[in-house]
Amino acid sequence: MAAETDLLILGGGTGGYVAAIRAAQKGQNVVIVEKSKLGGTCLHRGCIPTKALLRSAEVYETVKSADEFGISSVEAGFDFLKVQARKEKVVEQLHQGVQALCQKNKIKIYNGEGAILGPSIFSPVSGAVAITFPDSDKEDLIIVPKKLIIATGSSPRSLPNVAIDERYILSSNGMLELETLPEKMAIIGGGVIGVEWASLLNSFGVDVTIIEYADRLVINESESVSRELKKQFKKRGIHIMTQAAVESAEVIADKVSVRVKEQQEMQFDKVMVAVGRTPNVNGIGLQNTSVQFDDKGIHVNEYYQTTESHIYAIGDCINTLQLAHVASKEGEIAVNHLCGETVEPLNYNDVPKCTYTHPEIASVGYHSSNFPENMNVKVGKFYFKGNGKSLIHGDADGFVEVLRDEETDDLVGVTIIGPNATDLIGEASTAIYLNASALELGEAVHAHPTISESVMEAALDAYGLAIHK
Repeated sequence: MAAETDLLILGGGTGGYVAAIRAAQKGQNVVIVEKSKLGGTCLHRGCIPTKALLRSAEVYETVKSADEFGISSVEAGFDFLKVQARKEKVVEQLHQGVQALCQKNKIKIYNGEGAILGPSIFSPVSGAVAITFPDSDKEDLIIVPKKLIIATGSSPRSLPNVAIDERYILSSNGMLELETLPEKMAIIGGGVIGVEWASLLNSFGVDVTIIEYADRLVINESESVSRELKKQFKKRGIHIMTQAAVESAEVIADKVSVRVKEQQEMQFDKVMVAVGRTPNVNGIGLQNTSVQFDDKGIHVNEYYQTTESHIYAIGDCINTLQLAHVASKEGEIAVNHLCGETVEPLNYNDVPKCTYTHPEIASVGYHSSNFPENMNVKVGKFYFKGNGKSLIHGDADGFVEVLRDEETDDLVGVTIIGPNATDLIGEASTAIYLNASALELGEAVHAHPTISESVMEAALDAYGLAIHK
């Protein structure tokens, strides 16, 4: 006998549990099927644990530079096992919070593996889900939902000539399980994941080399940001190789030998592969349905409906921005739509993107390297070295760029590299969402002294009105 429910969500990551809570708030009976832990990659293997490690690295760097602030202290040191333990404590606290939220909203959780069924005796249409419990004596279960949301996330991508063993050659998952730090490490990939790990490892004293196939780091950000990041990374002692194609990585006598095309072979203690993530679309039963999908993810419309209108898909398993806050918003939109409400599609150009390196990077809208050719853009710029709060904090490298469309006077983009960038971008994101002009952003009173004054000055500079430039 199959059980029934209003909505089943396959995957309890950030997108999945947010969608579940939103649906429960609207009176839906909701089931989540999650094979691991609620919170998914973001909470357990991505956003949260890496940022906890980055915070420990930041504190360590601050203590090491205490003398610059007139503070005398003994030589700084760190215990990496304690750093890891703190990370786990943060993750577990948030995990318990997510569990409590689902319980509060009367969401039924099944910790098992779900596979989507085609039309059967249980349902005349695709979308029923068979749940198995590999690590339990529980009997298999079939649930027939009126609506289904697929939120199965993504997994680390590898390279055909580099075999990840999670001992010497690691993915981001394996990196989080390290008990000791290597002396010398290569990171294949200079995107967000790669540069964040490079930043924190360097802070802890690891000799880091980034090997990037493209001609610059963080290619989704502006060229000016890439140059600034490269400059600051080199100043910190991080080695950077661009336009570098890795031909092989082989473990030889407890070392990893990395061969890069037209370069000398290099030896490292460990190698991290950070070349992106691939959507989890195989092994979940999609072949039993008429839902269309490929290696880039499940095909959906602007409301996240698949080719079977009662089945939706959100998050990393579809071909959109692989960001936790994007998955959450997609989940909310999908739920609102399946509940019959009128909803506005998500404008992905207005989604803020953050990189938690030192220096931090954040952007929203267009940047100085990707705005449309037919758009007449004026770029306002302000350097943090002209900001009092940045100088007080001893962190005054970097800048803010504000883009305005000279024809419409619209604020069309903001890019920040420097202190508190990932928090500052919220103001810019809100301004773009509210269709503010750059002048309105610049004329709004900003408290002094604050780092946010740099955003104000950059916005005013788009009109040649910056005071402190």
